[in-house]
Amino acid sequence: MGFERQNQNVSAGDLLGAIASGEDIQVSGCTVTGVLDVNRLFDPAEKFATQKLCVRPEDDRKIVTLSQSVVFDKCVFEGNVVFGGPWSEPDSVTVRFEKDVIFNSSTFKGQCRFRNAYFGGAAGFDGCVIGGVMTFKNAVFKQDAKFRTVECSGYSLFGSAVFEGSARFANTHFGKGVNFTEARFLGVTDFGGVYSSSRAVPVYDSISFGRRFYGEDESFWRFVKQSATEAGYYRLAGECFYNERCAGLWHKWLGGGFPSLSAVNKVKRVFSGARLLPEFIFGRMLFGYGERPVRVLVASVIIILFFAVLFTNNTALGSRDVQNDAGFLQGLYFSTITFTTLGYGDLYPSAEGFWRQLAMIEALTGGCLMALFVVCLAKRFSRG
Repeated sequence: MGFERQNQNVSAGDLLGAIASGEDIQVSGCTVTGVLDVNRLFDPAEKFATQKLCVRPEDDRKIVTLSQSVVFDKCVFEGNVVFGGPWSEPDSVTVRFEKDVIFNSSTFKGQCRFRNAYFGGAAGFDGCVIGGVMTFKNAVFKQDAKFRTVECSGYSLFGSAVFEGSARFANTHFGKGVNFTEARFLGVTDFGGVYSSSRAVPVYDSISFGRRFYGEDESFWRFVKQSATEAGYYRLAGECFYNERCAGLWHKWLGGGFPSLSAVNKVKRVFSGARLLPEFIFGRMLFGYGERPVRVLVASVIIILFFAVLFTNNTALGSRDVQNDAGFLQGLYFSTITFTTLGYGDLYPSAEGFWRQLAMIEALTGGCLMALFVVCLAKRFSRG
């Protein structure tokens, strides 16, 4: 027999009592009065019957295991909702949900706190409206985590959270910003349409994506880029743009359900990625999508030195002077003026062999790289 209510007022105390007795929770369209705080179960003054509640001490904290399903659909919580330790001792309680936890389309007028929580089943918070702080710090999501179209007016904390299944935050609004420090996304990730109206830039130190080589982090970097641009952090926006384009390249190559393909189709997908080699070589590696101008300089130096070695050949160059001493310095001189398309005319490539063709190739390469370097500088220093 489960705890089922529909379209009525329900006290938080009654819900806590049902949770302590192991009943399945099925509440729809109800208004929950009072504070739904799991810590009340351990307060002797509350006098809850907790004989059936699975509580296991571990070090200095309590591990509370809830084996029943918890479903709240279109409910309103007038007080705080806390499935974790109190603010004074945030790590003193860990709640383990063995089955699905659903709060879809619910309204939290206060705080929504699931610090250290373990979600063994799906975690559904789609369409929720949260008036206070939302925290899932250190939480573990074994299956799908759904936070689509969430409206959070307070600050959101997902630091050190682990998403082993899919993590979907599409069109979510982080009113006062969000912290993803050391969060780990191991499955499919979706941050499409996520935004922050306060122009607060997300904190994402040491964030990691287990499917980075499938481009799963593309939408996350787009979200951070837009936030950084609106806040005026243009250098950070440029770094996020670079990460976004790199992720987009992997997504075009190996994304789109690559892990689920058969071995034959995987091989076909890998070889079909040959069409992306120009973008990979010139777009990403050579100048970093306009965010790595130093790479262009390094490439220019390498090309100049490479051709300088070639032009040290005794038959490579002719001279209008009587004396023509072939050597590395002379080859470097000729290579530099050829690369920069300057050409004083005192040295010229020999008509014998392929020296003229090599000079043409270096001149064309130099012209392209110099133009590319100017474009990179203009892109980096003209933002805002």
